[in-house]
Amino acid sequence: MNQFKTLLILTFLLISTTLFSQEEKDSVPLSERYIVFEGDTLLIELNEVQLLKKLKFKTSYDRRYYYWFRKKTLKAYPYAKLAADRLSVLNERLEKIKSKRRKKQYTKRIQKYFEKELTDQLKKLTRTEGRILIKLIHRQTGDTSFNLIKDLRSGWKAFWYNTAAGLYKLSLKDEYDPVNNKEDYLIEDILQRAFVDGVLEEQQSKLDFNYLELSKKWIDAPKPTQKKH
Repeated sequence: MNQFKTLLILTFLLISTTLFSQEEKDSVPLSERYIVFEGDTLLIELNEVQLLKKLKFKTSYDRRYYYWFRKKTLKAYPYAKLAADRLSVLNERLEKIKSKRRKKQYTKRIQKYFEKELTDQLKKLTRTEGRILIKLIHRQTGDTSFNLIKDLRSGWKAFWYNTAAGLYKLSLKDEYDPVNNKEDYLIEDILQRAFVDGVLEEQQSKLDFNYLELSKKWIDAPKPTQKKH
């Protein structure tokens, strides 16, 4: 295993352990709404219709790029969702554990589980997928990978991991910012379409942004340029 993949695996296992211690058709997500008519005071259940714009590409390269990047995003997202799920479970379970020794034993047990179950999978991630994963961890947990390590382990470990990541043009301090970053918006667009189509299980972001408003902003903006990995 090369140094980059070793770094990525160690970073995710550290976070996970401590957190646990093609053109689509218009999509119509449904939600319940009600309206009362005067006279008969009739209560009718309505469906809120929200349409996602059809994908349009200016060139065949743009199309290929989108679906290449879509594949990367779909591969990284489940790991970020897993991290957020573990954070929720961790907060609930650690509240019930009073002993520091038992908490330490618990986190070690979870660490062994992740090493056994996830190492082989994380070894298969490319650098691009690793970068997307770092950003999606911020989307799903509301905090960067760097801060999660710093808060749950130590500032020194966070500094070391971030410095090592920099050798591979990655930063554990990367934030998910679809409001100001075109690539992050592209990730969000891919996720929203995947949620509606049932390709991915939706998990609400911990960050504050409005996808539909962002669509209006970025619709005509140039696509991000990124070397493939």
